Amino acid sequence: MGTKKNSKNKLIKIDNLGKKRLLILTIVLLILFLILIARIIILQFVQGADLKEEATKNQLSSKLLSPSRGTIYDSTGKALAISAEVDTILVNPSNLKYSDKKDVDKTLIAQKFSELFELDYEETLEKLNTKTTNFKIAEKVEQSKLDLLNEWLDSEDISYGISVEDDIKRYYPYNTLASHLIGFTGTDNNGLVGLENSLNDILAGTAGKLVTSTDSVNSEIPNGQRTYVAAQNGNNVTLTIDVNIQSIAEKYLSQAVDDNNSDYRHCNCYESTKW
Repeated sequence: MGTKKNSKNKLIKIDNLGKKRLLILTIVLLILFLILIARIIILQFVQGADLKEEATKNQLSSKLLSPSRGTIYDSTGKALAISAEVDTILVNPSNLKYSDKKDVDKTLIAQKFSELFELDYEETLEKLNTKTTNFKIAEKVEQSKLDLLNEWLDSEDISYGISVEDDIKRYYPYNTLASHLIGFTGTDNNGLVGLENSLNDILAGTAGKLVTSTDSVNSEIPNGQRTYVAAQNGNNVTLTIDVNIQSIAEKYLSQAVDDNNSDYRHCNCYESTKW
């Protein structure tokens, strides 16, 4: 009889211990649930507006759209300075992948870009191995080289990590003819010297802007925010000089310099072009 009583008491103690453990577990889960609810309330109603604003800032990507610089003509309508569309090649090292989403060997990319765009292989590879999300690897790229790049990307089945942006390049059809008068532009397409500089406000135009929503690898989010402001191209300018007369004058001036062993290297050749 004593053994049966002890067994019964033992079963009651074990049953009470299980209930206590279940109660403790229930209380812990309830506390965790309440903490989770409180956190959601804080994120949604207290910090929601600030977090939304921060997320929007991080997602938005802004890109300037270069305007086409105005053409400079001589008095007979011949173009002395023109702008043409070229491209800028951008690379996202963390997103360089084949079409099957496998990573691309960066030495392969560095080798091709160094050959195609005459870049230093080691410097190019170093840039590709950084954690930079997006950088310019080649600027003012003409269509012929862009076609070669696209053909190579297709042959290698590389589909991600390389993108192209429109850009503008300045050309001078008559090379150095009247160059001291016309001047030239810098890499930002703004005039540095000569008429390109003094008439910059007329020739330059106004840059446009493209704002898009992008993801963590800088790819545009479908159906995301997109704002486009078109660039306004610059105005054309017609000079009073004549290409034919200018070329004759420069020819005989160069001949006179050689005949008389003149030294004109120290003259301020651009002083007369400041209006």
